[in-house]
Amino acid sequence: MAAVKSEPTRILILGGGYVGLYTALGLQKKLRANEASVTIVDPQPHMTYQPFLPEAAAGAIEPRHVVVPLRRVLKRCHVLTARVTKIEHERKSVTVEAADGHIEQLNYDVLVVALGAVARLLPIPGLAEQGIAIKTIGEAIYLRNHVLTKLDEAASTLDPELRKRLLTFTVVGGGFAGIEALAELEDMTRFATRYYENIDPSDIRWVLVEAAGRILPEVRETLGVWTVEQLEKRGIEVFLSTAAKSFEDGHVVLSDGTEFDSDTIIWTAGVKANPVLATSDLPVDKRGRLEATASLQVVGHPDVWTAGDNAAVPDLARTEQDPTATTPPNAQHAVRQARVLAANMIRVLRGGQPKDYYHKNLGAVAGLGLHKGVADTLNVKVKGFPAWVFHRAYHLKAMPTFNRKTRILLDWLLGGLFRREVVSLGQINNPKEEFARASKS
Repeated sequence: MAAVKSEPTRILILGGGYVGLYTALGLQKKLRANEASVTIVDPQPHMTYQPFLPEAAAGAIEPRHVVVPLRRVLKRCHVLTARVTKIEHERKSVTVEAADGHIEQLNYDVLVVALGAVARLLPIPGLAEQGIAIKTIGEAIYLRNHVLTKLDEAASTLDPELRKRLLTFTVVGGGFAGIEALAELEDMTRFATRYYENIDPSDIRWVLVEAAGRILPEVRETLGVWTVEQLEKRGIEVFLSTAAKSFEDGHVVLSDGTEFDSDTIIWTAGVKANPVLATSDLPVDKRGRLEATASLQVVGHPDVWTAGDNAAVPDLARTEQDPTATTPPNAQHAVRQARVLAANMIRVLRGGQPKDYYHKNLGAVAGLGLHKGVADTLNVKVKGFPAWVFHRAYHLKAMPTFNRKTRILLDWLLGGLFRREVVSLGQINNPKEEFARASKS
């Protein structure tokens, strides 16, 4: 007769992004009473749906609607707001720094590593000081206020050189994140100029810098070329096969010799696996991702599960052409992997065998601003308004919880009726400035 466990299995989930949230939701739904306890750890108390960050930055969606509060949806899980600093699987222990700064050790029976990726910074002079990414809701809000504040400053300055610098916006990186952020923010600034008597749309300069010879590598090359043509028709300058050499003091120097001043440098040139993995005792590949099996277990450690951007998951749909192929780091795979991962954990917990993750990529879709998009799905090319509709429909479907889906849909409807808001709330970036000024008067 098999022994009956006296204590529930302790499941620890590191990361509250796509994989962490969907895994926790799956476990919460399927676990029996007292079968296991689930703890999820993330520095933020919410999950961020990153494909909607460009629209949040451009004012098409209320920023709070792009995030899913973990405590609200994971009512049967313990949510800990903390940052993971060390993983010691041999001791089955994880070290975290809690929100109040204290250090804590968390022990587990089963571990899920879903720490995702962080921005990959290159050793370019001035990048750390001048650059801003768009991977978090805080960065999206900051960018929106920053860009609109630059319009306010440009409208009030008498210095033509300063005005030119203020109205020059630079995006580095031609992947989905960079192109969508560029397109949405350019749309917003062009729309905003109708409220500035002394700023014309032609006064605003948007620049895209991409080191590769093409943009949007996830879609076929002809669609990438078409997208560049559409951006250039909007007056956006596109530099392909060009690297950034320096951003010191806001002075941009490119590898082809081009130089200009820009007060806004948006960095979207790649990501890397969370650096915590490199110091753990779990196996990682040359890109710093956890080595995973097709069943989403870490190689050699069946009690450790992983998926998403921090995992090198074999892409079974492509292994015939390339035995080393791994699934690309996108939301499409992360969400689907998380659902398989949760189901596999339940199977193993109850003595069964896990199933392999297999998903054939259905394609890719990108928004290029209001009423504009590009899609390459099911071997069909879609451009313009139909692609934009498909982009919104796909991501609305993928957005977690009915609550958030409804709020985002209402944001779009209200935006269509009353147009987007283009007012800067720049005080958010320095909220104590007025209080400090009053204290000195």
